[in-house]
Amino acid sequence: MIDASIAAARSVSSAVTWVLANHDTVRQPSVLGLPPGTDLEKWLLSDGTAPAADLDLGRRRARAAALLELALPGSAYLYQGEELGLEEVADLPPDSIEDPKYARSDHTMKGRDGCRVPLPWTRTGASLGFGPNGTWLPQPPHWAEESVQAQTGDPTSTLELYRAALAIRRQLTPTETLDWDPHHNTGPVLAFRRDPSVLVLVNTGPTPTPLPPGEILISSHPIHTPELPGNTAAWIRRTR
Repeated sequence: MIDASIAAARSVSSAVTWVLANHDTVRQPSVLGLPPGTDLEKWLLSDGTAPAADLDLGRRRARAAALLELALPGSAYLYQGEELGLEEVADLPPDSIEDPKYARSDHTMKGRDGCRVPLPWTRTGASLGFGPNGTWLPQPPHWAEESVQAQTGDPTSTLELYRAALAIRRQLTPTETLDWDPHHNTGPVLAFRRDPSVLVLVNTGPTPTPLPPGEILISSHPIHTPELPGNTAAWIRRTR
């Protein structure tokens, strides 16, 4: 799919663009924390309980996906809240839902409001900093600790991961192509050159895989051994 997208863009003399989420889709930490094949409409109707999403796993996968997207050639679009690692608000009270889809489906499709809840900016306030008069969709109370204020300055936070990745991305050599690395692009691992000296590795499986020598510029999950953990991405500046 990646190669096909790049080729399609080049065929019309355009730069390829990438997107992981938008205002019509269930947020990534929830989707990526659910069993494969989960019916999202039914899941939303269950208020996100059948089954419950593993949000720790979902956020870990979403962070890895973010580093994959931001390493690809071309342009990347980020949907508001991705940079905070926000999950879908699946348990919105029925009387708060505004998506016409809910009424038109005779309440059999909950709609898209769960990904449209206003962002938390601060730890406190009627709208967690979004505005002075509350919000049109209720924010979960625990979003106070997912707010911009709470995540700023925390090197382990998703917000700081995005900030660091964007800063490094600006320093990489611009490119419209992608070079797969045949030595490391095996099994569940995606590996490609984003820059002549920078190797991007994405371990989509659960099992750690050996890391090549080099300086780890950024990783979506802490790395403490010479292995890339499962569900983790890293950008590595090769030393040889």
